[in-house]
Amino acid sequence: MEKDSRALLKHAFASRILVVDGAMGTMIQSLRLKAEDFGGEGFEGCNEYLNITRPDLIRAIHDDYLRAGADIISTNSFGCAPYVLGEYGLSERAHEITLAAAKIAREARDAFASDQPRFVAGAMGPSTKTITVTGGITFDQVTEAYYIQANALIQGGVDILLLETSQDTLNVKAAAIGILRAQRERGADLPFMVSGTIEPMGSMLAGQGVEAFYVSLEHLNLFSIGLNCATGPEFMTDHIRSLAGLATCYVTVYPNAGLPDENGHYEETPQSLAKKLERFVESGWANAVGGCCGTTPRHIKALTEMVSGKSPRTPVEQQVAAVSGIEVLYPNEDTRPVLVGERTNVIGSRKFKELSVRGQFEEAAEIGRAQVKGGAQVLDVCLANPDRDEAADMDRFMGFITKKVKAPLMIDSTDSRVIEIALKHCQGKSIINSINLEDGEERFEQVAPLIKKYGAAVVVGTIDDDPKQGMGVTRQRKLAIAERSFTLLTEKYGIPARDIIFDALVFPVGTGDENYIGSAVETIEGIRLIKQRFPMCKTILGVSNVSFGLPPAGREVLNAVFLYHATKAGLDYAIVNTERLERYATIPEHERKLAEDLLFWRTDQAEGGDPIAAFAAFYKTKQKAPKTPAKQLSLDERLARYIVEGSKDGLIDDLELKRRAATPLEIINGPLMAGMDEVGRLFNDNKLIVAEVLQSAEAMKAAVSYLERFMEKTESANKGKFLLATVKGDVHDIGKNLVEIILGNNGFRVVNLGIKVPPEDLIAAYREHRPDLIGLSGLLVKSAQQMVVTAEDFANAGV
Repeated sequence: MEKDSRALLKHAFASRILVVDGAMGTMIQSLRLKAEDFGGEGFEGCNEYLNITRPDLIRAIHDDYLRAGADIISTNSFGCAPYVLGEYGLSERAHEITLAAAKIAREARDAFASDQPRFVAGAMGPSTKTITVTGGITFDQVTEAYYIQANALIQGGVDILLLETSQDTLNVKAAAIGILRAQRERGADLPFMVSGTIEPMGSMLAGQGVEAFYVSLEHLNLFSIGLNCATGPEFMTDHIRSLAGLATCYVTVYPNAGLPDENGHYEETPQSLAKKLERFVESGWANAVGGCCGTTPRHIKALTEMVSGKSPRTPVEQQVAAVSGIEVLYPNEDTRPVLVGERTNVIGSRKFKELSVRGQFEEAAEIGRAQVKGGAQVLDVCLANPDRDEAADMDRFMGFITKKVKAPLMIDSTDSRVIEIALKHCQGKSIINSINLEDGEERFEQVAPLIKKYGAAVVVGTIDDDPKQGMGVTRQRKLAIAERSFTLLTEKYGIPARDIIFDALVFPVGTGDENYIGSAVETIEGIRLIKQRFPMCKTILGVSNVSFGLPPAGREVLNAVFLYHATKAGLDYAIVNTERLERYATIPEHERKLAEDLLFWRTDQAEGGDPIAAFAAFYKTKQKAPKTPAKQLSLDERLARYIVEGSKDGLIDDLELKRRAATPLEIINGPLMAGMDEVGRLFNDNKLIVAEVLQSAEAMKAAVSYLERFMEKTESANKGKFLLATVKGDVHDIGKNLVEIILGNNGFRVVNLGIKVPPEDLIAAYREHRPDLIGLSGLLVKSAQQMVVTAEDFANAGV
C-alpha cells in the first residue's frame, strides 16, 4: 500500500470528508496506568514508551478509533523528539520507540482496511522546546530531531507524515527540512500534513496568526494544512475560514472537546462537537475533521455519522502574492507602494553601521523598530561591512530584530551563506535582496535552493552578463532581462511567479553622467512594461539612488516626485527612508516642476536649458523653498494643514488657541474635518500614498484625543449602549474613534474593542455587554467583505 498511499489518500480527500482519530493522551489517562506499565519508576507519563512496554494497550486504542469509523489513525509518537525523550533518559532510543509506534498502528490499520481504505499518520508533536519562544534549542537541532523521527516512521510503514500541534512556525520550517531529507534518503514520497495551534488570544504561541502561518509554509507544497488542539471548534471558526480561503492544499481541523473546566473536564459531548463542526463542513471549509484533547471514540463515531454523504472542500486554485514576518503582508493595489525601511543597512545608515561595529546589535535593532513605527512595512537588513564578519553580525542582529518587529524582513546580501543564516531566524516568509544574471546563472543557482528550502520571495535585478551593456538602462533592456530571468526562475528553478520581485534599477540623474541622462523615465516606463508583461510578479526600487550627488535640501523632493511617478506606473515596493519621506502633494509647484524637468530631462522647459544646473542652483541658494509661513494662514487653515501634512508640530498650541472661540466638537467638525476631506481628495487623485494617509489619520487622532478631555458629557439618562470595533485585518480606527467621542458626549455608553477584532471576539463582547447597536469600522477594500463575514457569524451565533 505504501506506493499507492498518496494516490489513495488524494482520491479519498477529493471524494469525501475524512475523519481523523481522537485523543491518544485522553485514552491513556483513562486507563489509570501504574508505574510498572510505563517500565518502572522514572518513566511514568512517558506515553510514547508504552509502545515498548505495553504495545497491547496502544493497539487497543487504535482499534477503538478504527471501530468508531476513523479513516486516519495517528501513531503514538507525539513526543518522540530525542530531546523530549531525553527527559526520561530515552533520547538514544528515539528511533526504536518511534518505529514501534508506526508498526503498532500499521498492524491495526491492516486489520481494518478491508471495508475501506484506512491510513496511518506518523504523528510528530511540537516538542517541549521552541526556537522562538522557549529557546534552548537551535534550528539545526530541531531539523536533526525530526529527521530521526521521520526516518523511523517511514521505515515503520506509515502512509502520512503529520507535523501537528505546531506552536512556532520556525520549528515547523526546521522540522520540515529534516522530514523532507528523510523522505529523499529513503526514496519515499509520503503526503506531508501540517497542523498548527492557535491559542485563545488569536495567534500561535510564537505570535503568528493563521494567515501568516500559511504564507510562511506554502513553499513546502503540503498535502494539507490545518488546526488542532488549543481550543474547541467555536474559537477556531474564523481561523479555519481564513485558512480555507487561502490554501491550495487540503484543510484539516481537529479541535479539543472544548476548553477544560477547573477539574480538567472537557465541555463538548460527542453530539455537540459534531454539531459545531457541521458548520465547518457545510460551509465548505474542511476536507478532514477529527478530535484532539478530551475526545474519545464516541466523539469520532458522532463525527463519522455527521460527515457521511457531505461534500469536501475544494482547494483554492491560485495562491496570492504575500510575505510575512509575525504578521502577513499582501502587496496589492490597495496598498501600493509597500514601504521598505532602508536604515537597518550598514550602507544606508551611518548610525546603524556604527552600532554594529561596536557590537551593539540590540540597540541597532531599535532602529528597525523606529522605522516600523514611522511607517515602514518591510525592513531591509544588510550587515555587509567589508571590515567585519558579515555572517557573524547577521546571526547576532537577527536574534534581536525578529523579537522587536512583526514586519517582514528583506535579507540584503550577496553571500548565500549569510542569507541562509538569516533565514534560519525568520518565522515568516522573507524577501531575499537580490539576485541577477551579471555572472550568468551563478547567483540563481546559489539562491534558488534557499528560496525553496526556507520559503522566500526574491528581488531580481535587471542586470545580465552582456559584456557591452550589463545593466538595463533602457526600458527595452529592462524588459528583455526580466523576460530571461522570469523564464529561468519559473521553468528551470521552479520559483513561482508571485515570489519574483523585479528591480528595474534606479540610476542617479544629477551627476552629469551621460549614460544616465533620461534614465529616470526609462525606469518608470520599464516598470510599466514589466508589470504589463508579468502581472503576477511585483516590482521594487531603491528610490533614493535617483537623487545621489544632488544638494541635500533637494534630494527628498526629487525622491518624492520620482516615487509618485513610479507608483503610478505600477511600483509595488519602495525602499526609502520612511522617517524623511516628503509628500508629493505638499511640494510647492515650482519645486515639483524642477524635479520633473530633471527626471524627464525637459531641457526646453528647464531654466538655462540644463535641468541639473537649475535644480542644483535652486537648492544651493535656497535650503528648500519655505512653504507658506504659518503666520500668513488663518488659524483654521493651519489646523487643516496639520492634518493634510500628517504633522503634530505646533498642533496642540493651535488647538488651544482655537478653543477660545469654538467648542471641541465644532473644531473637529470644522477645520480638522476640512483637513481630512482634503486628504481624501489628494488620495483619490493619487497624490498621497496609503502610508501618508495613515500619518494624517495619526495627526487627526492626536488632535481628537487632546480635545476629548474638554468635552462635556451629557448628564441626562443613558440613551443606549454601542459596541464599536475595527474588523479583523484592519488597523485603521480614526473614524471609529471619532464616532466613539461623539456618541459618548451625547449620552450613549460606548464599548470600543479596538482594531483587528475577529468575529468571535465581537460575539463574546456582545454576550458580555448586551449593546443596543454594533458598529463595524474599516478602511481597506477587503474590510467590507470582512464585515459581511462578521455579520454572517452574528447570525449563526444568534446575535
